[in-house]
Amino acid sequence: MPKKGGKKPVQRGEAGRRGDDVRSDTYVAVEIRNSGGLQINVRSKVAAFYGKSIEEAAVSVLGDLQIEDAVVEIDDKGALPFVVSARIEAAARRAGCDGVALPDRSVAVQATERDRLRRSRLYLPGNEPKFFINAGLHRPDGVILDLEDSVHPDEKDAARILVRNALRCVDFHGAERMVRINQLPLGLQDLQEVVPEAPNLILIPKVERADQVREVQDRIAQLQQTGDRCPIWLMPIVESALGVENAFEIATAAETVVAITIGLEDYTADIGVPKTADGSESHYARTRLVNAAHAARVQAIDSVFGDVGDEAGLRAWGARSSSLGFEGMGCIHPRQIQPIHEAFAPTASEIEKALKIVAAFEEAQARGLSVVSLGTRMVDPPVVLRAQRRVAQARRAGLLNSEQTGSGGSQ
Repeated sequence: MPKKGGKKPVQRGEAGRRGDDVRSDTYVAVEIRNSGGLQINVRSKVAAFYGKSIEEAAVSVLGDLQIEDAVVEIDDKGALPFVVSARIEAAARRAGCDGVALPDRSVAVQATERDRLRRSRLYLPGNEPKFFINAGLHRPDGVILDLEDSVHPDEKDAARILVRNALRCVDFHGAERMVRINQLPLGLQDLQEVVPEAPNLILIPKVERADQVREVQDRIAQLQQTGDRCPIWLMPIVESALGVENAFEIATAAETVVAITIGLEDYTADIGVPKTADGSESHYARTRLVNAAHAARVQAIDSVFGDVGDEAGLRAWGARSSSLGFEGMGCIHPRQIQPIHEAFAPTASEIEKALKIVAAFEEAQARGLSVVSLGTRMVDPPVVLRAQRRVAQARRAGLLNSEQTGSGGSQ
């Protein structure tokens, strides 16, 4: 922040959005001055109910930023307090302040399991708070607060602060809290803001070499606070021909890598072909990534299906994806979540068959037999392992209860 003593030119910064089409956001302009105290002007359709609380929040944030003299303009469009705080801080930083104003944490930090379900991950533009609030109610397995492609280059700084505050304050109702950072080296600045708020997983875009993954892991380790630390998992995104060829090295680059995924828009651009609905042009890349993931014992996650209005196409893509060995995919709209979950769920007949195989295996184990038989057929160990995995998958998806036969195995 500007040092006291001596006249300095007025410094002004703006952040947020305003206009008739804006909701759940706010526009803030901060002019840092040499004297005059704080002058806060609030405009809001609900000023009669919340105008005073917005003004009090502004005073609190400016106090945290050690700003004593400023004119602040706030044009509110139904923003929640964590958004108001983020916009004031972003505007103040753009005016020359270098302080931090963290809202009170209102959600508990909870770790996620390494092999948890990641069938669906819902992308949320990192500078659009209107999408944050109810995202978890749609029950995706994960939500991605995106700082990369969905954020304009001029808004990266403001989005980092907003995403940081969302990690502290928004209840995503059990969805894994993911952040897609920017391509390195810019992504290291993103980590500076978000890692202290303990996201569950970081997506690393445009990865082509294993050392890029290790750089992110090392930076996370530096930023994590001492004491008990929740693990922050990594999901590299392969988006080029070189990345595809290096998929196994990327998947095994760090112990915190739990999944690897592919970005087909950039990949098809890199190889110079159009992206098609059936994905024939990316079949090699996707199968190679699946093989690399399974060889590395991490999850293989497919790309997004871009046509929100084509549910039949989404279901066909999901079925092909599952048959290739993928365990999930991205989505860009809540309406895609349920079809994706169905595509990556075992069918009733598959579950029934798997339960019978697991039950036969457990009976053989209890009798001290080394050979498993089901009816007149012998069941080989790989078939048992596949059935155990299918049962475990069905349990995690809520398709089986604990009373049903078969204990299931871990992946």
